[in-house]
Amino acid sequence: MKLQWKWMVLIIFLLLLFLIIQGFIFYFHKISLISSALLTLVLVIPLAYLFVRFLTRPILEMTNAAIHLASDSTDRQAYAYSDDELGKLSKAIRDIGVRLRAKIEEISKEKDYLQAILKGMGEGVLVVDERGRILMINDAFRELLSISTDVSGKTSLEIVRNTEMEEAIRGAMQDGKGRAFELTLPSPGGRTFEVNVVSIYPSPEGMDKGDEGIRGAIVVFHDITRLKELEKIRQDFVANVSHELRTPLTTIKGYSETLLEGALKEEVASQFVQVIKKHTDRLTKIVEDLLMLSKVESKELRLNLEPLSLADLIDDVLDFVKDAATKKNLSIFKNESPPSLVVEADRNYLEQVFVNLLDNAIKYTPEGGRVSLSASEKNQEEVLISVQDDGIGIPREDLPRIFERFYRVDKGRSQELGGTGLGLSIVKHIIQAHGGKVWAESQLGKGSTFYFTLPKNPKNISSTHKD
Repeated sequence: MKLQWKWMVLIIFLLLLFLIIQGFIFYFHKISLISSALLTLVLVIPLAYLFVRFLTRPILEMTNAAIHLASDSTDRQAYAYSDDELGKLSKAIRDIGVRLRAKIEEISKEKDYLQAILKGMGEGVLVVDERGRILMINDAFRELLSISTDVSGKTSLEIVRNTEMEEAIRGAMQDGKGRAFELTLPSPGGRTFEVNVVSIYPSPEGMDKGDEGIRGAIVVFHDITRLKELEKIRQDFVANVSHELRTPLTTIKGYSETLLEGALKEEVASQFVQVIKKHTDRLTKIVEDLLMLSKVESKELRLNLEPLSLADLIDDVLDFVKDAATKKNLSIFKNESPPSLVVEADRNYLEQVFVNLLDNAIKYTPEGGRVSLSASEKNQEEVLISVQDDGIGIPREDLPRIFERFYRVDKGRSQELGGTGLGLSIVKHIIQAHGGKVWAESQLGKGSTFYFTLPKNPKNISSTHKD
């Protein structure tokens, strides 16, 4: 009401001023009424302009402040000039600006926190609106699905071409219930994901206002490819162990039952006992290799590192396999390693590596063949050891898998030669425990060469094996 009184007073004042000036001019200058009126307007209009500007200035200030608020700029405030309605309005605009600044700062902080969380997540995150259009994805999602283009506004089906995921998103937005399923994408790596879909509900403030509609959905991709691979390895391991143990146990059981049924007094009893002993030895070897493999795979494997001369170690190892090589009339050659070629390693475990590789070479090399053992300096940090034979060789497609547990290229021949299928796996884990690498090269029918490296001074290897 105070503002209305100001305008009424202004109008009355200007009207009185106009009449007074007009009367003064008309009386003293003796000019016509119209001329005096025009002259009075010329004098009154500037005054009226100044008065109107004085009254409208707060309105202009508040208008500019409101424009700045509308354009998301909060650095301009509306100033209160009086206690009337304009003053109250300017105070209200000022309070809105303060609250708006605080709200923007709060939202900005929450956005930064959210971006930091999403960036640090190893799981891929996909967010869609109520129409199924993508609002955002995090860096992990881009990396997991190899996405390089802008996906904003696209549907999830355009990015991940899987109808099961699309149906899960729609279902979650329709009934508000979460969905979980496994998804294998037909990519070159064949990755498998555990996918969880949850709906996005309005904020508590929105629900208080009656907004109960679902705003969208969040899809989380957890890469379980490695877990699936480990599960497959575990299943294969159990199956292989069962198979390896079943064969000798079945033989032992059969021959034992035959002996108990009366064959003890027959001439074949001695042969039966020999067969039982042979398969018992095989069982013992399998159990020993399983225990060794379990030990070297353990993260708590303790290595007793000490300086070892490779030349001396090789001489000792060749003594272990001399008899087996002599029986097959094999020639074993070694290069003369310099005495200065020294590595820090666990002697017992390294001997196991040499024995396993030489034993394999002897088994799969025909009579009269040749096995070579070489050790040399690869560079200033590592030494390179190789065991070469001119045996039956390994097919190219089998080379990537020969270090797996119980994997055999020729199962029948391996069992005939007494192998357990664990030797190369033990070699791999022992070399990795020492910080080295192991690999093989082979040509079918022309022999194989197994290589491994060892660091001269394993600075980065503690006495505890980190698998």
